[in-house]
Amino acid sequence: MSEMTQQRGRSDPAVTGETLVEVKELKKYYGGQGLLADPPVKAVDGVSFTIQRGETLGLVGESGCGKTTLGRTLVQLENATEGSVEFDGTDITELSGKRLKEWRRNAQIVFQDPESSLNDRMTIGEIVREPLDVHEVGSPRERREKVKDLLAQVGLQPEHYYRYPHQFSGGQRQRIGIARALALEPEFVVLDEPVSALDTSVQAKILNLLEDLQDEYDLTYLFIAHDLSAVRHICDRVAVMYLGKIMELGLTEELYTDPANPYTHSLLSAIPVPDPTVDRERITLPGTPPSPRDPPTGCQFTTRCPAKIRPDDYQDLDPDTWIAIEQFREVIRERSRIDLSVRNRIRRQMGRFSRFDDIDEAVRDLFDDDVSDEVMDHIEQAAEHVKAGYPTRAREYMGEQFDSVCDTTRPELYPVSDTNRLSYCHRHAEEYDGVDATISRRSHGE
Repeated sequence: MSEMTQQRGRSDPAVTGETLVEVKELKKYYGGQGLLADPPVKAVDGVSFTIQRGETLGLVGESGCGKTTLGRTLVQLENATEGSVEFDGTDITELSGKRLKEWRRNAQIVFQDPESSLNDRMTIGEIVREPLDVHEVGSPRERREKVKDLLAQVGLQPEHYYRYPHQFSGGQRQRIGIARALALEPEFVVLDEPVSALDTSVQAKILNLLEDLQDEYDLTYLFIAHDLSAVRHICDRVAVMYLGKIMELGLTEELYTDPANPYTHSLLSAIPVPDPTVDRERITLPGTPPSPRDPPTGCQFTTRCPAKIRPDDYQDLDPDTWIAIEQFREVIRERSRIDLSVRNRIRRQMGRFSRFDDIDEAVRDLFDDDVSDEVMDHIEQAAEHVKAGYPTRAREYMGEQFDSVCDTTRPELYPVSDTNRLSYCHRHAEEYDGVDATISRRSHGE
């Protein structure tokens, strides 16, 4: 992104220091209702943060971590399960009917896909004018003129008013989506990965356009993205999200140059470096994120964290053995999520269950002859539970032997600097501040 040369910062005069959006313990769950229903999907699980008037807050994380759901909940496209979203002092989760319609003028969203978010049966003028029509802003003539002005503001031509979305490129369609979001002159705009579907050169133009519009209209942004370079360019602060939870929150440059949370470390290590001569540590996380239906009881990141705190009895355990134990626990967790057929349940009752016999192969692959007898006894006992058809028992048994505070207790968002930076990790507690963080070669992908 050659056009991205100027970094933003909290000293930007547009940021007033006045809180516009305050999110408190926000939760958004899907499903889980009814006596026989599956556990709910915890898309957003107790999130708290503020956004200052005039600021751009970045929201980053892996796909599926809840970024888009959080953004949609902030503008009431999704109803919160619990918690509150205060907009300029008003809890918008309690609004309905006419009051909710009036508030919607103050908050808009730009969607990720610039193609599917536009109706191909409507002209560009009709698409951008629709919010004005719904809220009956001005006369029909005034609405048409306003739309043409908006199109000019985002770099389009007045004659585009009568054309259809399929006649435009991806970058132009995203400009149309931005014009629609600005039609009602909102104070707050959620940008849901607005450049992820665009070419690199077009991304730079859209990002620069968003910055210019923010200065002109005094806008406040929540910028959702997985492109960490784009976030660094446009955002004043950054919130890092994983499995429905904010892991770290702080000023952009401080977070990028000195990350405090292990998950932030791993994300930033994935940013490509154009210079092949640079020797750089790459942290490759093992496994995949847990199911949001069955998140860990303790820290959400505990199943993949390369800096996880070990239980006292295993502080001196060989790092590779500890990694193997964690990977074996993940294998068991996956087995415990499989629903057994009636036939397999009967076979299990009769002692003839064989579906999970491959667990012995996993044990052989993960553990070598150097592992202590004590550890292997626990591994083999858990494997026997799995082979008998009771992986949940194996999961509980492994927890009894190898759980640490990371597995059993949710951390807090601890302050980690004098600039109000916060990190969600037990290692910031005074009790665990001096505990060594041993990261094996396998977690670095070596």
